[in-house]
Amino acid sequence: MLVAECFSSLQGEGGLAGTPSFFIRLAGCNLRCRWCDTPYASHLPEGTQVGVEELVNLVAESGRRHVVLTGGEPLVQRDVSVLTAGIVRLGLHLTVETAGTVFREVECNLLSLSPKTSSSDPQGPWSERHRRRRENLVPARRLLRCHPEHQVKLVVQDELESEEICALVKALGVEPARVLLMPEGATAEAVAARAPMVAEMCLRLGFRYSPRLQVELLGGGRGV
Repeated sequence: MLVAECFSSLQGEGGLAGTPSFFIRLAGCNLRCRWCDTPYASHLPEGTQVGVEELVNLVAESGRRHVVLTGGEPLVQRDVSVLTAGIVRLGLHLTVETAGTVFREVECNLLSLSPKTSSSDPQGPWSERHRRRRENLVPARRLLRCHPEHQVKLVVQDELESEEICALVKALGVEPARVLLMPEGATAEAVAARAPMVAEMCLRLGFRYSPRLQVELLGGGRGV
């Protein structure tokens, strides 16, 4: 599997924010979000080929009880189902983070679905392909049906996105209590600037607010 990085850090987002976790970041993605903060694991994939057994051993040796499989888009990698099964067999808590544009049968304790809104649409030749993939909710619905323990995280750039976000949540059939909104931003300053707007949106719509500790506390970048 093409692995961009493995590291221990605090889970930065979602319902487990603040939990010490071991992260496996797989490289490669089928989207081209214009605000992507991990290009080295997405449209400019970097990394090393690592066997599934070696990755499972790294997880076991990490000493962490919580494991996060992220990307990029981890579900584009062929052997991801074998990897998740191996981690779950260790008796650890596994979160799989995905945009929900690809369906694979994976094992996990928490499916963390991050569907994309129109704010993610890039300009240029990838624009139409990206839009078609993010608008196809069939894989996301299948993943949600397979994983009753799930959360839906949405990046918010502008308060005008509230109508689109509500329509997306309704189309996915997700309970509002499982929806978390978080401010877009590559720096702590950018996240802080949008935080009040996102918090107000959560209060108005009945969704939950998610921090982005990897940016707010650790500055973003690799290994956080």
